[in-house]
Amino acid sequence: MQVAAKKIIVLGTGGTIAGTAAQAGDNVGYRAGERPVQALLAGLGGQALPPGLELAAEQVAQIDSKDADFAFWLALHARCAAHLADDAVRGIVITHGTDTLEETAWFLASTLPAGKPVVLTCAMRPATALSPDGPQNLCDALALANDLGAPGVSVVSAGAVYLPQQVQKLHPYCVDAIGSGEGGPAGWMEEGRLRLAHPWPSQGAAAAPWRLPEPGAAWPWVEIVLSHAGSSGAQVDALVRAGVDGLVVAGTGNGTLHQALEPALRRAQQAGVAVRVTSRCAFGRIVGTPAHGLPLAEGLAPVKARIALLLELLQRP
Repeated sequence: MQVAAKKIIVLGTGGTIAGTAAQAGDNVGYRAGERPVQALLAGLGGQALPPGLELAAEQVAQIDSKDADFAFWLALHARCAAHLADDAVRGIVITHGTDTLEETAWFLASTLPAGKPVVLTCAMRPATALSPDGPQNLCDALALANDLGAPGVSVVSAGAVYLPQQVQKLHPYCVDAIGSGEGGPAGWMEEGRLRLAHPWPSQGAAAAPWRLPEPGAAWPWVEIVLSHAGSSGAQVDALVRAGVDGLVVAGTGNGTLHQALEPALRRAQQAGVAVRVTSRCAFGRIVGTPAHGLPLAEGLAPVKARIALLLELLQRP
C-alpha cells in the first residue's frame, strides 16, 4: 500500500442510515435503503470530511439488512477486494443496516486482506429523523478509514469503534445499540481522531485466497439450532433428512445441551453433517470442554459461528 494514497471508497448498501419516513418524528415506520450513498455524502458538507481526501462513492446494494443474503455478501466482497488492491485507495467505508451488521463484518474480516482500513457504519434513526445519528457515524467512519493505524475490518457506531469478532446489535431501538459486550470498544472517535482503549490488534490476513462460490452458485446449507427447555431432536432429524450440510448449536450456559437434543446431534454427525457448539449467552465464552465432547465454535456467537462453518465447508474439496 502506498502511504500517499488519499482515496476513500464509500460503498453504500442501504440500511436505516439511508432510510426515509413520511414524518420526521417517525423513527420506526420508515423504509430502509431509500437514499443513495451519494446523497448521504452530500448531506455532510465538505467541512465534515477529513482534509485532503478524494472520495468515491459506489452503490453496491440498497437493501434492508435483515434481507442480506449470499449474493449480497459476494457482491460486497468483490468490490472491497477490487478497491483494496488499488494502490490509490487508502481505505473503505461501508454504510450498512444494523440488523445483520455483525454478520457482514465477520464475513469480510474472515475473507479480506487486513492491510487497509475497512470500516462499516450504520444508524438507528433514518436519514429523515429530527436528529439522525447517521451523519456523525459516517463522519467518524471516514476519519477512521483515513487512519493507517487501524487496518482490517472494524465497525463505528455512536462514537465507539468495535472489532468484528465481538461486535453485536444489543438493542432494537436505542441509538447506541451496537456494542461488544464484555470486550468493550477498541476505541472511540473524538473530533475526527481515534483514541484507542488498547493497542490495535493485528487481525491478520487470509493465508490464501478464500474459495468462495461464483455468483449464483450454491453455498453449503448451515442452520442454527437452539437448545432450550423442552428441546427435542425432531428439528435436527428433519434438517438432516432435508440435506443440511452443517449445524451450529446455541447451547445453554457453558455450551451444555438438552438431553433430548444431544443424541440427535450425534446422529447428524454420523450422517456426515458438520456440527459446532457455541453458547446462547450474550457474553463470555465456553470454558473447558463440555461433557458432550462435540466440536466447539471457538468463542463465536451463533451467527458468526455459522459464517465460520460456511467458510470451512467451502474450503473442502
